[in-house]
Amino acid sequence: MNRIIRRLTLVMALATLAAGCVSQSIKTTSIPAVDTPSQSIADSELLDVSIAIFDPGLDSEIDDDSPVFTEVRQAEARYIPQLLMGSLQNSGAWGAVRVVPTDDQLTDLMISGKIVHSDGKTLTLEIDAVDATGHSWLDGKQYSAEASRYAYATTTRVTHDAFQAVYNRIANDLLAHFQTLSSNQRERVRSVAEMRFAERFASEAFVDYVVFRDGRYQLQKLPADNDPMLERVRVIRTRDQLYVDTLQTYYEQFGVQMQAPYQEWRKLTYEEAIALEQIKAESRKELIIGGAAVLAGIYASANGNDAVTRTAGNVAIMGGGYMVKSGLDKRNEAAIHVEALEELGASLEAEMTPQIIELNDQTITLTGSVQDQYAQWRALLDDIYRTEVGDLPTNTGPTDTP
Repeated sequence: MNRIIRRLTLVMALATLAAGCVSQSIKTTSIPAVDTPSQSIADSELLDVSIAIFDPGLDSEIDDDSPVFTEVRQAEARYIPQLLMGSLQNSGAWGAVRVVPTDDQLTDLMISGKIVHSDGKTLTLEIDAVDATGHSWLDGKQYSAEASRYAYATTTRVTHDAFQAVYNRIANDLLAHFQTLSSNQRERVRSVAEMRFAERFASEAFVDYVVFRDGRYQLQKLPADNDPMLERVRVIRTRDQLYVDTLQTYYEQFGVQMQAPYQEWRKLTYEEAIALEQIKAESRKELIIGGAAVLAGIYASANGNDAVTRTAGNVAIMGGGYMVKSGLDKRNEAAIHVEALEELGASLEAEMTPQIIELNDQTITLTGSVQDQYAQWRALLDDIYRTEVGDLPTNTGPTDTP
């Protein structure tokens, strides 16, 4: 009898030990500072940066314990690029840094990203950065961080985002790559971007100025400084950039409107995620202990030689059954928390007001989403170019590249 009871006790102890082996991680609120250039950068070497609206990642992330809310993800896809833009601007290493609706804009450096995972507890982004020559600076590099329990304190939320470390690390990696480029390489990137833009609107005039070879856009020649076609193209490009600058006002307004509800959503989902983890751990522990107790009780009841041993086995079975039930109840409670997360996924969509464009003594109204309006604007650029160019002669001749 004593041998059976000892076995029963040993099984219970081992089950308790196994269930109690829960890994722990230490969170930190440490945020790397945004790096600045080691020396001043000439204006001719400053690269303009465009950050395209992120891919919300709705087609790839499937996690029943951490549901993805479509409306929130779509809002994050517009909001997170603004936070990254802030880090890049703080480095003081770039020309104009803008958020743009799509990644098909011709710019010196284009950044695009995908939200791999996002809740109040963890953020994982996948970042690509390609310059105008087609050279990849970042190729699907993932950046991830976990928020600390202090990240959503009132004082902390005012000073920085819960995942500011992610944006700062991206900015620092981009600056590190930029500083590996020579002055000639930086200026060449800018020239390639301008010539590719010129070819888009005046392909006949600027054909073969840039060729795509070996996976890169290579500059073959440059137009003369006084080329009238180039001057007109520059007018069009400046106008395009001014329009994109007006979009920044929209994104800024969206960010202001989103900040308070989004931070509150993050705070609540962080608390829900922590509660969910604790409940799942408790459920797992009680299921393990309860199951072991039931098995040990059955063994004691079947093999006991006296009433005391069989009674102990029956008690173990009942106690183990209760713990199994308790563990299942905990899992049901976890499901309730998941439902609470779903209720927090309220829409954070914002609407863009129509934009009025004056063209050829006509008033043209751009309507729809920001992406729709930007597509309409890009189509209008062709009309603007034709109006600006008129009957100008072709370019006055190329000059060799350095």
